[in-house]
Order: sequence, then structure tokens, then C-alpha cells
Amino acid sequence: APGAVGALGSLLRGLKGQLFTWNILKTIALGQMLSLCICGTAITSQFLAEKYKVNTPMLQSFINYCLLFLFYTVTLAFQSGSDNLVSILKRKWWKYVLLGLADVEANYLIVRAYQYTTLTSVQLLDCFGIPVLMALSWFILYARYRATHFIAVAVCLLGVGTMVGADILAGREDNSGSNVLIGDILVLLGASLYAVSNVCEEYIVKKLSRQEFLGMVGLFGTVISGIQLLIVEYKDIAGIRWDWKIALLFVAFALSMFCLYSFMPLVIKVTSATSVNLGILTADLYSLFFGLFLFGYKFSGLYILSFTVIMVGFVLYCSTPTRTAEPADSDVPQVTSIGIDNLGLKLEENLPETHSAA
Repeated sequence: APGAVGALGSLLRGLKGQLFTWNILKTIALGQMLSLCICGTAITSQFLAEKYKVNTPMLQSFINYCLLFLFYTVTLAFQSGSDNLVSILKRKWWKYVLLGLADVEANYLIVRAYQYTTLTSVQLLDCFGIPVLMALSWFILYARYRATHFIAVAVCLLGVGTMVGADILAGREDNSGSNVLIGDILVLLGASLYAVSNVCEEYIVKKLSRQEFLGMVGLFGTVISGIQLLIVEYKDIAGIRWDWKIALLFVAFALSMFCLYSFMPLVIKVTSATSVNLGILTADLYSLFFGLFLFGYKFSGLYILSFTVIMVGFVLYCSTPTRTAEPADSDVPQVTSIGIDNLGLKLEENLPETHSAA
């Protein structure tokens, strides 16, 4: 019995050491910072829509893309060599046009879906982007997952289901739209485009540079969203009765979105797009917690349970680094090697395992 207790204690200490390393704790903190940025965009958008009757998602995105343009695209313009803005545009402008289009339309479709379907449907179907993202990472980034990763994703989705259940009990799903089918299709399309954008972001920030990704998204996002808002939101923008409170909400939204776009590549570079998307599943919960005080939402203990379950799944996913199967050359057999996904975790994995052996 004492030996069994000692073995169990050693197992728990080893598990604790594996799940709560400095890199994982840092990843959790960064992921929750991104969730708070998303929460900021959700709260400001809800204030604009409910209190001031302002529904201009494309205008809000346009301001964010303009900020990205001013900070990152202008920076690229003053760089030299192959990293210069003109050099990048000459070599691959059409690729960044497609990336900018995917990013702009993903933002627009998700917001527009709220007009047709329910909050519950959006929260559930938005998770469709995670398996799409994993599939794209498998074929494009050659990511190779382990059983632990699939279990972790299932745990996170269980947490989302718990959150939706709390919404139903609180009566927040009553906001039915005019055409649920159209709304659900928009959510699925938006989630898929988000997955495309995130995979491209992971490739660019790991293979090229964060500045190039943000600069190109800022450039083409500004152009595409500017054209689109003139087409679909001209009347809505003209009908806004501007005052300092509305202007302040627009500024708060833009700053929250700008911080999200600026920090997300930093997190993706040391983890992966999939782990980031799992971490920001808590964003809806932060919005709900703030909504308890700002919009009079009803509290449910299931929200705490949901947050806990999502965080358990997220930690479990981050605890096991993925592998990257390098594509084979034409005459060389395919070689499977450790890639740069979850880079900090891989560095830990290579350390001597003397303590665990003991």
C-alpha cells in the first residue's frame, strides 16, 4: 500500500510538471489576453447595437484595417530588400488579395449571421472552424496530431456545449432571427474563412514575418472593406447620429480589434493556430460575465463549469506538442520530423528525462 501511494504521488507530480510548465502557463495567459480583446469588441458592438441602434460591422472592421495599414503597411514601405512593400507586392500580391478577402468576409459573415439566426446557433456552429482548421493544418502545414489533441478538442467543445446550455437556461437563446437556415449557413462560411485566414497567418508568421502578415492584411483589408462598406452600409452610416459616446465606442472597438490582430501572431508563432482558437473559446464567457453587470444577464453556475472545462481542454492540448511531417522532395523519400508547432513545448520535450525516469 505505501508503495502504491508513493507511485500514485510520483505520477501526479509528473502529470503536474507536464501540464503546468512555464510555457503552458504563458500560453494560457496570452490566450486569455486575446479572449479579453475579443470580449472588448463584443461588448462595444452590443452597446452600439442595443443602446444606439448602430449596426455597422463593416465600418468597425474598416477602422481596424486602417490602423493596421498605418502601423504595419507603412512600416513595410520603409523596409529595404525583399521585405519591402513593393517587392512583396510584385512577387505575391494576388495571394494577399485572397487572404485579405477571406479575413474581411469572415468578420462580416459572422456578424451578419446574428440578424438571421440565434445566439445559440452562432456559438455552436462557430466551433465548426476548429475541425476545418485542423484539417487545413494537416494538409497545408503538415501538422500531425496525437490522440491527446483530439481528446482535448472534444473537451473544449463539451465546454462550449455547457455554455450554450447555460444560455438556454438563462433565456438568452430567445433572440430568434428571420431565417435560421440562412444564418446558420453564414456562420459555417464565416468559420471556414476564419480557418483559412488563421492557417495562412500561421504559415506567414512562422515562415516569413509577423510584419508582413499584418502589413498585407492592413493594406488589402482596408481596400476591400472600404469598397464593401460603401456598397452595403452607406445608408446605415449616413443615418448615425454622431456624439462623443458613439465615437468613443467606435474607438474602443477599433483598439480592441487592433490589439487582437497585433498580439495573435505572437501567440501563434510559439504555439499554433489551433491552440489559439481553442484558447479564445472563453471569449464568449468573458462577454457573459461583463453582461451580468452591463446588460442584466442572468447568472448560471454552468458558466463557471463551462470556463473550467474549456480551460482543462486547452491545457491538455498545449501539454502535448504536435509533430510536423515535412513534404518530400521529388526523388527523396518522405521524412517525418519535429516541426515548429508548439515550439516552446518541443524545447522542453527534448530535455533529459532523468527526473521522470527516477
